[in-house]
Amino acid sequence: MQILDAAARAWLHVNGLRSRFAQVGDYRIHYYAGGEGRPLVLVHGLGGSAENWARMMPGLTSRRRVYALDLLGFGRSDRPDVDYSINLQTELLACFLASLGVNHVDLGGWSMGGWVALNFALNHPGIVRRIFVVNSAGMSFNLHFAATLFQPKTVEAGQELLNLLTPQARLIPRFVTRDLVREMQPSRPVVMRTMHSMMAGSELLDGKLGRLQAPVLIVWGKQDALIPLACGEEMHRQIPNSRLAIFDGCGHLLPAESTSRLLPEAIRFLDADPPLPAAVHEYPA
Repeated sequence: MQILDAAARAWLHVNGLRSRFAQVGDYRIHYYAGGEGRPLVLVHGLGGSAENWARMMPGLTSRRRVYALDLLGFGRSDRPDVDYSINLQTELLACFLASLGVNHVDLGGWSMGGWVALNFALNHPGIVRRIFVVNSAGMSFNLHFAATLFQPKTVEAGQELLNLLTPQARLIPRFVTRDLVREMQPSRPVVMRTMHSMMAGSELLDGKLGRLQAPVLIVWGKQDALIPLACGEEMHRQIPNSRLAIFDGCGHLLPAESTSRLLPEAIRFLDADPPLPAAVHEYPA
C-alpha cells in the first residue's frame, strides 16, 4: 500500500496538485491544491485520505481550483484526543475554508465525506453553491454487518470489508488485502471514535435535508453493499433540488472503479448554468 500511496502522490504532483499543510485552529491539516477557477473542496470517507480522490482530481482542475483535505485524524493531518464526530469534522471544514480565504464553494463528498459536506451545507447555507455526493453516508438504515468490520485485524476480516466496498473484491490479491489491513492499524482509534459518534444517531440527516438550498447531485454505485441505494433514493426524495445518478456495475468505490463515467457527470452538474433540473438517471454497466 505504501507503493500505491507513493504512486498516487506522484500522479497528483505530475498533474499539478501540490501537497500542503494549513494551520486550522489548533490543528495541522494536510491537503492538496491545484487548478484555477471557482473553488471545489473534496472530502474523503471513513478511514480514507485526500489521495482517495487521486483519479478524479486532475480532470477537475481544468475547470476549478481544487482542494482535497485530510480530515482531522486521517491521512497526514493531526490526530488529537477528540470525539471525531461529524459535527467536529464539519466545523473543521468551515475553519479550513476560512484559513484559505474561501467564502463561496462547491463541495464533493464521498461516503462519510458526503455526510460532512451535506451537514456543512445545512450549517453554512450561504457559503455553498453546489454539492455532489458519492455513495453518501448520513441516512439511517439497518446495518447488516458489525461496526468492527471497519477495524480489520486479519486478512480474512479485510476481505470481508472489501466485499462490502466493491463487487470486484475477488480480483484483489491477498497480499494487497494484507497490506491494507496493516496500513489501517494506526487509524483504528480514530475510526472507532468516529463509528461510535455516527452510530449514536444524533447527527443523522433524516428529516433535515429539505432545508438544503444548494442544488445536489447524488451519485450511487448500484452494487454498493455497504450503504444501500435506498439511502440515495431517500436523499433524492428529501432534497428539493437534487438529481440522482445510478451507475450499474459499481459499488461503494465508484470514484476509483469508474472515474471515466463519474467525472463527466460531476463536471456537467457543476458547470450547468442554470442548474440542471431534478431527475433520476440510471446508467448501464
